[in-house]
Amino acid sequence: MLNFILASSSPRRRELLKNLGLDFQVIASNFNEESISSSNPIHLVQELAYNKALSVKKKVCKDALILGADTIVLKEGILGKPKNEKEAYEILKSLSGGCHRVITGFSIISTYSMVEFTGYEITKVFFKELTEEDILTYISTGEPMDKAGAYGLQGRGSLFVSRIEGDYFNVVGLPLFKLNEALEDKFSFKLLR
Repeated sequence: MLNFILASSSPRRRELLKNLGLDFQVIASNFNEESISSSNPIHLVQELAYNKALSVKKKVCKDALILGADTIVLKEGILGKPKNEKEAYEILKSLSGGCHRVITGFSIISTYSMVEFTGYEITKVFFKELTEEDILTYISTGEPMDKAGAYGLQGRGSLFVSRIEGDYFNVVGLPLFKLNEALEDKFSFKLLR
């Protein structure tokens, strides 16, 4: 039987796959993300996703499809996960009243056919103008602290988003439409069963 492995400890990615009814295993990647650098954000997320999947492939001795992913928020540079509340404040202030892009790279590696595929998705997210109170209250919830761009679209951060252009699930952490297309086209694997 073919195993599906998520090379990520992200609770949001786990939830997305679980909601599809997919039977999968989680093996967190131990890949050092700081070993990759690129001025091209699309190249960066694809390289990170690929190397995460590859690091898990080295641990697996069974027929499997391994999925790695990486998401960044881009507005005048890459906005990562805030290291502290002050940084979360600065990130949210920079997103206030404007548009930013969320880019997710994903990579699928087959251990049985040796086929590999890497792709990406970009979604535009528009934020309302945030007040000081909005930002401080949101930070006090703790929600921004483990998320790229210091907000979660699927949580309280959704209250700041006036609209999006593109794949909602990409902002959460996995571009499900493109992932499904790649799994069907390249691996003959159907998520809809």
